[in-house]
Amino acid sequence: MAGAALRLLGPAARRAASGAPCRAHRLTPADDELYQRTRVTVLEPESPNIMFIEGYTSRGFTVSGDLVVGPCAILPRAILQWNVGSYKDITHDSLSLFRLLEPRIEILVLGTGDRVERLHPAVLKQMRVCGIAVEVQDTPNACATFNFLTSEKRMAAAGLIPPRGTYTGALPLPA
Repeated sequence: MAGAALRLLGPAARRAASGAPCRAHRLTPADDELYQRTRVTVLEPESPNIMFIEGYTSRGFTVSGDLVVGPCAILPRAILQWNVGSYKDITHDSLSLFRLLEPRIEILVLGTGDRVERLHPAVLKQMRVCGIAVEVQDTPNACATFNFLTSEKRMAAAGLIPPRGTYTGALPLPA
């Protein structure tokens, strides 16, 4: 008699009576645990040699814990003094350092001080001919752009002229 009653109720009732899971069956935490596990495998650990601009003042920059006074060239694995006094000194010759790097950089970020300054078109064209994109910005934005590009593992370099204004965020430079 019980079998006849189940036949009249239909397939859903038969599954419920038999104890087999149906669409409304809730997974227990033990069952669900298999689907929520996440594994992370680090293929390439972070390189401690990545340059990072931590701050700047009107006198210089703090790059990866090192204090740099005056204009500087930040390369993928080195920091150098850059012999320019203002954006007017950025020429074909002053950018030759960036063209000689191996492996070749993809992009050069130039910080021209407090404001974005216009560089001579021939200078920019020469860098494009060498396969290097040039981004000219004011120094605060150039620092942020360089940090972003290096965090994205791009082959980037920066030529930075300290801004004249007073800024916070950098470690104090020695007198």
